[in-house]
Amino acid sequence: LLAHEGFADVIRRTIERGGSIVIPAFAIDRTEIVLKTISDLEREGRIPDVPVYVNSPMGVRALRVYQSQPGELRDDLRPEDFVKIPDLTTVESTEDSKKLTGAEGHGPAIIISSSGMATGGRVLHHLQALLPDPKNAVILTGYQGVGTRGRQLSEGADQVKINGQYVP
Repeated sequence: LLAHEGFADVIRRTIERGGSIVIPAFAIDRTEIVLKTISDLEREGRIPDVPVYVNSPMGVRALRVYQSQPGELRDDLRPEDFVKIPDLTTVESTEDSKKLTGAEGHGPAIIISSSGMATGGRVLHHLQALLPDPKNAVILTGYQGVGTRGRQLSEGADQVKINGQYVP
């Protein structure tokens, strides 16, 4: 599903230059797969330990359900696969979400946020804030439908329209 070495390489290079990584991900299932991959890569020493934020109200609720009812997870995942990340923070309030990319900043981090195709949700303000700075990166982890911002980014768009503004 995720090309692990390419995934790790983007994370390493982005962190080395002081940037943050935004991962638009579907709240159910994909977020857990991304977290497991990050956990595996950190444990193997292939990426440095950095703060990891799950910034999706539905994604946070899904994590809680999976932790309390592990039988609901896919056969290839266990709750311990994605709770072993030392710096994992779940973001629930809108105010805390805005702080992730606001003036207060946080240094290099990985932000996993819905929606997976960047069509709406909290990921939009992260993209709007982080896309213009070349030290940051966006990792797309799945299919990007025609006409979505995710598809535009995957095809190398020079700018995308977010909240009525063109963002380079």
